[in-house]
Amino acid sequence: MLILEAEDLAKRFGNVQAVDGISLRVGQGEIAGLLGPNGAGKSTTLHMLLGLITPDSGTVRMFGLDLARHRTEVLSQVNFSASYLGLPGVLHVREVLDAFARLYGLRRPRERVGEIIDLLEIGPLARRKVIELSSGQHTRVQLAKALINEPRLLILDEPTAALDPDAGDRIRGLLVRVARETGTALLITSHNMREVERMCDRIHFVSAGRIIAQGTATELADDFGVDDLEEVFLKVAREGAVPA
Repeated sequence: MLILEAEDLAKRFGNVQAVDGISLRVGQGEIAGLLGPNGAGKSTTLHMLLGLITPDSGTVRMFGLDLARHRTEVLSQVNFSASYLGLPGVLHVREVLDAFARLYGLRRPRERVGEIIDLLEIGPLARRKVIELSSGQHTRVQLAKALINEPRLLILDEPTAALDPDAGDRIRGLLVRVARETGTALLITSHNMREVERMCDRIHFVSAGRIIAQGTATELADDFGVDDLEEVFLKVAREGAVPA
């Protein structure tokens, strides 16, 4: 079952064509990667998928519904996490999660907050104010917020940024488990190529606002004639390479 269908998305800012005809699909329980160098158009694409920016052309459908026509119904089943997003610093972690649970209209918000605190293993942080958290702890709380409504589509921008290797490995394992066990579709951007290789079922590689290649990590390496995904990234970023 398709969870996300983006068709021929385009967006221009002044004289800059930020996104130029991007199409991608993500199925139920699939983990997809959206990769590319800085300025490739990834963030603009994510913002269009989240309804934060209106595309100049193209369509976004989620769960079979057009985002432009069914915005509230669609976005209530979506969530997003990025380490750079702010949370109310004066609130305790549990208060933040409870507020988001209520904003999403969950029927048993306190119960769900308890479940998500256990899932992310952030019990020791629950009574701490957000402003007191380290960057790694903030990342974990952001992920807890993103999972609070049990989204059918979860969009993650650098999901393990600022986490130490142990915490990063635990979070990667958790996200894979969520996708496999609940059918949640994940769309991930990351500059950690090893992370993408380990997690993603399919990767969409973006350069100059267009998807220039897609496939598994192994398929992409073969297409570019290199050994791994990091070498693919370097060839695109430094040489503007395209698949052979």
